[in-house]
Amino acid sequence: MGPKIKKLKTNNEETTEESNLQSAGGNKASHLDIKNSTTVKPVANISVAQQLLNIEENQCEELLKLDYGQGICYIYNPVDYAREIHSDFVTKYGNGEKKVLMLGMNPGPWGMGQTGVPFGHVGYAKDWLGVKGNVSKPQKEHPKRPVTGLECTRSEVSGDRMWALLKELSGTPQVLFSCVFLHNYCPLFFLKDSAKNVTPPELKVKERARLEGICDDALVKTIKLLGVEHIVGVGNYATDRARAALLKAGMESVQVCTLMHPSPVNPAANKGWRDIAIKQLTDNNIIHYFQSNPLG
Repeated sequence: MGPKIKKLKTNNEETTEESNLQSAGGNKASHLDIKNSTTVKPVANISVAQQLLNIEENQCEELLKLDYGQGICYIYNPVDYAREIHSDFVTKYGNGEKKVLMLGMNPGPWGMGQTGVPFGHVGYAKDWLGVKGNVSKPQKEHPKRPVTGLECTRSEVSGDRMWALLKELSGTPQVLFSCVFLHNYCPLFFLKDSAKNVTPPELKVKERARLEGICDDALVKTIKLLGVEHIVGVGNYATDRARAALLKAGMESVQVCTLMHPSPVNPAANKGWRDIAIKQLTDNNIIHYFQSNPLG
């Protein structure tokens, strides 16, 4: 069982990924129709950002009730211990409808695991996004995976590549987040006793199915709340789960496509990931959502 997390407030008060590579592919978008409304009716006196934080909080609580087996010795929940920074990110950049949801798989130990921001490269989180806040510790911390928050001196190549591209395309966070939001399918990450990262698709079948049931439901709620029209799955696993969740919910007309995962584990990503990513966003006719001015 993982640590419990505190309830988030539900009034008007503002609250101050990566992992092992999933092979990329499926550049062309698939189209699904929406039988139900694509938006969630606003809850009186609660901001969109706070509703999004509440969806994540409930998702984490349900996930932490699961038994992941003896192989999983550490469960990190950055939505909890990096609550201040994560809430600052969501409040600044997730408080409204979004055309595009970039969907990662789950946090990485040196990215969101430190900052509470998806693909959360420390330098970009501090200097470009301007997020602030204190970070505490997981209830059970592996000595080889310490959490030091925005003081962390390590970073993940995936986060560096991702945020460098987003900054190049958008120029400012305000341009980027006017239409786009970044989110992880699963908010937790898992470690073996050796400190090896265990991604959701690497869990045993029964444990993975339970996790995916909870995460699928939370994803659909997020899509409806933000009025998302396009999902960009970063890697095949995120893409496949987005399609499965939408199909299970009886939803159509949300466009789903894949962005090659920027992990250095992927040989193709090491041979010009930036150019490949721009081509995929262009081919799927969504790159304009990321730009103030088209690239020359």
